Formats: sequence, C-alpha cells, structure tokens
Amino acid sequence: MTYKAGIIGSGGIAGMGILGMHDEDAIGKEKIDASHAGGYASADEIELIAVADVDEETLATFGEAWDIPSSRQYVGHERMLESEDLDIVSICTPSFLHAEHTIDAARSAADPDVIWCEKPIASEVAAAERMVEVCDETNTELVINHSFRFTNKLQRLCDLIRTENLLGEVKSVSTQYRMELLRNSTHVLDTLVYLLDARADRVCGYVNGENEAADTLDADRSVDDAGGGHVIMDDDTFVTVDCTIPRDVSSMTLSFIGTEGKLYLNNDDGEWRYWDFEDGEHVEKPLPGIDGAWTWEDDYKGSFMNAAHHVQDLLNGESENYSTGQEAIRSLEIIVGFYLSHYTGGTIDIPLDRPLRETGITSW
Repeated sequence: MTYKAGIIGSGGIAGMGILGMHDEDAIGKEKIDASHAGGYASADEIELIAVADVDEETLATFGEAWDIPSSRQYVGHERMLESEDLDIVSICTPSFLHAEHTIDAARSAADPDVIWCEKPIASEVAAAERMVEVCDETNTELVINHSFRFTNKLQRLCDLIRTENLLGEVKSVSTQYRMELLRNSTHVLDTLVYLLDARADRVCGYVNGENEAADTLDADRSVDDAGGGHVIMDDDTFVTVDCTIPRDVSSMTLSFIGTEGKLYLNNDDGEWRYWDFEDGEHVEKPLPGIDGAWTWEDDYKGSFMNAAHHVQDLLNGESENYSTGQEAIRSLEIIVGFYLSHYTGGTIDIPLDRPLRETGITSW
C-alpha cells in the first residue's frame, strides 16, 4: 500500500536545509535529506505528492527540488487540504502557525490519519492543548518531531534510565545549548522529560532578549528568545537550563547525577560518558547496548528517516506513538514558565493556571 503525504510549509525543515545544520550555500537552493521530504523519500510506502506555502517562489523551488508537479504546488494550505486526499500532513511552518495549520489539517477534507508536526508543538500552551484535543476528536495521530526521540541511541538510553535504573534516583541535571529558548531548548527539555519521564513542578527563568536565528534570517518579527533558568521536576529532580550561548561556541550538553551513577552527554562533540557508583566511588564504564556517542552527523540526520518510518508503522498499526502532543506540552510549558518568571520576577507553578496558558512566546 502507498500512503499519500502533503507538506505545509516549503522551507528549511520541510526539505531545503536548516540554519546551523547544513551548508549555508545550499540552504533554500537544493533538497536536503535530513528533512520531512527526505524522510518520506526513504519510506517504501509513503509518497510525497503535494506541498503548500504562501511564498510562491519558495514553493516553486521546493517543488522543483522534490519533483512535485506544479498542479500540486498550492499557494495557501487551505487549497491543498481542500483538493487532496492525504494520509499524512507535515506541518513545517513557523512555531506560531503550528496550531492553526494542525487544526485545519485535522478537520479538513484531506482527512489525514497522521499529522507530523515540527517542534516545538506551538508557541503557547493553550494552542498546543487545542491541537491535542482536535486531533483526539478527529481520530488523528499527532506526532511531534522532537527528533532525538527518533534516534536508536536515545531510545536505548531511555530504556536504561527508566526501565533498567541505570542512574538510580536522579537528583540533578544541568543542561546547556545554544540560544534560542523556543527554537532550540525544546530539544534539550524534551530530551530531559523523555529520559526522566517527569513533568515540571516549579520554574524560575531568565530571558536576555537575544536571537541569532531571527538576525541571520532577516526575520520581519520582533522576538525575545535566549535565556534559561532552573526547574524543579515533579520527581524532585533539580534542573538548570542555559540557552544563552552563541551558536558558534555552543555545545548541547546534559549532565545527570543519580544515586547509582552519573551521565554526561555532549551531542555536539560526540561524547557520551557514564560512571557507575560502586562502593562510594564513581567508576567509568561503557553504556550497555550503546555503541559510541550520539552525533549530529550520524544520528540527527537519520532521525527524519526514522520518524517517517515510525509514521508509516503508525499507519500500518504496527507501533504506538512515542512522540505525542501531550508529551511535547511538557517541554513547552517549561519554556513559557521561564518567560513568565522573568517578566513577573517570581516562581511559576506547573501546570500553568488557565490564563497563563494563553501566553504566547514570540520566536521564529
């Protein structure tokens, strides 16, 4: 059987290259495999048949690169959703449009069974909750592209920590990544809640107002997006988050301290290290069942292929969704909490009170 896919948004993550991940000269000019379109191309049972965007020039460039006929290059997502019968819809637009486009797709005549939405799920918690609710109502599986979840190494590490008790009771986690909060720390925070199987309880944050992505892209929107803070999880783990670091000197790191061991993950430099706690001393050992460290080149780029294959498995009834919208809200509410804390000067409780869930983060 062949499943039909359509993409809303024809920019970088859809298939034309991502800032900071690909050759800058290639971005927007040629197809990039580490993308939604690239993922579909690797799946035997999925065919990308249509794409929609409001920018006709970008749309035509994408269509030519990925062999989408002009008759199926739609100016505006509404036209594609009215005209096509789709099994899958990818949402590859800016974060503040994810809710609108996901809800429109779920309720549309296209009637997709799966929506594969880019991270972060949305720019406000209430919008993310509406996405989850509408997809539940329409029996649409909502998959959020927190790409680390689609790598074999992180899935194995999750089993080690959550099922095999590798670290014992995790007491503290420190994390660092490049600015910006919504665009980038969603990777760090989703990795955190995924590995701990926990949700934030209290948040205290800081925002410095810097945003390299918007500056580089000459964006026409004002954004406030770099910062960090500390988080008390509902399992009492203490977490620090620093996403103030300029892109060119940053490394994505997470350091876990538990009662039975400690773990250091540096994804930018390809270094994962584990120490077992034996007789009062930390003894360095290999991570069981993990060959080498996670790297952007080997693991991140393959995550889109793995995610598309996961979507295919969902359609075939051969898997359960392991990157749900409900899970994605856990990282978003921490980021929103950082902003609320910074601007109110106080500590923010999670889950957010109803009016606070409407707070939107201005990010690219």
